[in-house]
Amino acid sequence: MEQKSFKKHFILLSILLVVLFFMNISLGSVSIPFKDIFNTLSGGIASKESWQTIILQFRLPKAITAILVGSGLSVCGLLMQTLFRNPLAGPFVLGISSGASLGVALFILGSSLFGGFFLTNSVSNWSLPIAASLGSFLVLSAVIIAANKVRNTMSILIIGLMFGSLTAAIISVLAYFSEASKIQQYLFWSFGSLGNLSWNELLVFSGIYLIGILGTTLIIKPLNSFLLGENYAKSLGINVKKNRNIILLITSILTGVITAFAGPIAFIGLAVPHIAKMLFFTSNHKILIPAVILLGSIIMLICDSIAQLPTSEFTLPINAITSLFGAPIVIWLLIRKKKIFV
Repeated sequence: MEQKSFKKHFILLSILLVVLFFMNISLGSVSIPFKDIFNTLSGGIASKESWQTIILQFRLPKAITAILVGSGLSVCGLLMQTLFRNPLAGPFVLGISSGASLGVALFILGSSLFGGFFLTNSVSNWSLPIAASLGSFLVLSAVIIAANKVRNTMSILIIGLMFGSLTAAIISVLAYFSEASKIQQYLFWSFGSLGNLSWNELLVFSGIYLIGILGTTLIIKPLNSFLLGENYAKSLGINVKKNRNIILLITSILTGVITAFAGPIAFIGLAVPHIAKMLFFTSNHKILIPAVILLGSIIMLICDSIAQLPTSEFTLPINAITSLFGAPIVIWLLIRKKKIFV
């Protein structure tokens, strides 16, 4: 496919992203006209003061969070599928998300087992992200140490899965000894949420996200070389061990910060890279990285718009919507049995 054709794809996807961004802000329990959204975002005043507050304090941060989460998980999924050369690898295979879940579980459920040490009555907005970050950092450290001990990349995948199983077991034990109210609180966190971030939290989230995305753009050549195996990468003069650690670090940072601020969001990182490969019909990461960023943002905005149940005061768990979207795609990919670029 010619480069010119890719430009058309990117232009159309960018236009669709902008339209869905404004649509996401417009929809909800209160429907807000596009005109008032444009006026508010351009520094003007909306027709109703309450609309302006809803846009600036709730829906705009949520829409931006959806873009960061969708694009970040999609990039992580692409990195993992490339590194492990496995079309079913996703951003959570390293156990980083499980580590974040363990941190939150210790913070919420640990109070029943260890008393008030883990959870006090005054919980700040930063408590859960910090607990999740500490948990993901703990698993990240273990994965990086393991990566330097083993030569086979597939062994890292198995180690990551084992860390995930281990943390799940610990969480189950904590849940068994916890009060029903604590289990419910943890369960609500595990549903995932895009609408709980303040502007200060979003600023921190965005900064870490940009570091991860920038790091990804700097390793496009090693990523392309990994497509044909580590031996081929070595023949091109690529430092396999160094770049493997960089890929693991970037994936861990993005997955960890997304899980910390939005909870564990399923299937987006697994499904979006395949959609990008089929839409652009290429395995070149110079094309795929911006493609998955756009597609991940678009799909997450769509999922969030569906989860909001327009004109209704209820909001469905975002994790349920992404799973309903992603699971059929993965099943279809397996049944289709067509070669997928990895």
